[in-house]
Amino acid sequence: MFTLTDIILFGIGGVILALWLVLYLKGRKNVSLFDALEEKEYPLKEVYFVGYEALNIIKYAYRSKRDRKLRKEISILYGEKYAEYYLRVIHAQQITIALTLFVLAFVMYGLANDIMAFVVVVFFAFVAYYYFGTVTSERILKRSEEMMSDFSEVISKLALLTNAGMIFREAWEEVAFTGERALYLEMQAAVGEMQNGYAEVDALFRFGVKCVVPEIKKFTSTVIQGITKGNSELSMMLQEQSREIWNLRRQNIRRQGEKAANKLMIPIMIMFVGILIMVLIPIFSNMGA
Repeated sequence: MFTLTDIILFGIGGVILALWLVLYLKGRKNVSLFDALEEKEYPLKEVYFVGYEALNIIKYAYRSKRDRKLRKEISILYGEKYAEYYLRVIHAQQITIALTLFVLAFVMYGLANDIMAFVVVVFFAFVAYYYFGTVTSERILKRSEEMMSDFSEVISKLALLTNAGMIFREAWEEVAFTGERALYLEMQAAVGEMQNGYAEVDALFRFGVKCVVPEIKKFTSTVIQGITKGNSELSMMLQEQSREIWNLRRQNIRRQGEKAANKLMIPIMIMFVGILIMVLIPIFSNMGA
């Protein structure tokens, strides 16, 4: 016997399932738009056209305050050329996964006949929507941390080469191809821009903007000033920058160590309380006996 709750939920679920199927059938013509995406970064990319079609139907304009912020973040990761494409991909990803989980929530209710199963899956649908909207920010944060871990070594190499008499542009090219992590890749991109006709100062300025990290922006500003004053002045500036960055790196390592120690205190306290309980319970039991 179906209850009123069953009838209402099955009715809503049927409508949403029908909507999902309509979006799937209408949106299949756009499946090729998502072929180039990496499966690891974009799970279930094969059905992103469902969310993409939903956004097309409501004529979403991609002009909200959040969209402007997201567009800037995407430009940092993928370049301005692909910002609009990835902005649409991320929104399609959010809608597709959230809507699919929402449909699954009604299926779970039908199988388990338990409202809590429905609530849990709906909760995960909202979590998924929020999570995939913040992944870009998390990637930029990880990228910035990776860049900072390599930054001190890069500056040291540049200072050493320029102090040995190499002009800055040659030193930059030499260092850029000594690694394949984020900072080195951005340096290689700057080399490519210089080779394609960009002025050295303009390429370095763009490098600083794309790296985002304040310390790297400060470094590029210093380098640009040094280039205008001459190579000998630049060498001294790089040596000073190298000392500052190494000091900053030591401070960061110290802070990370303190954070790690504080995090370890929680499991240590839990273990201490557990051991205390194991010791005290037999003592009180014997006292009672």
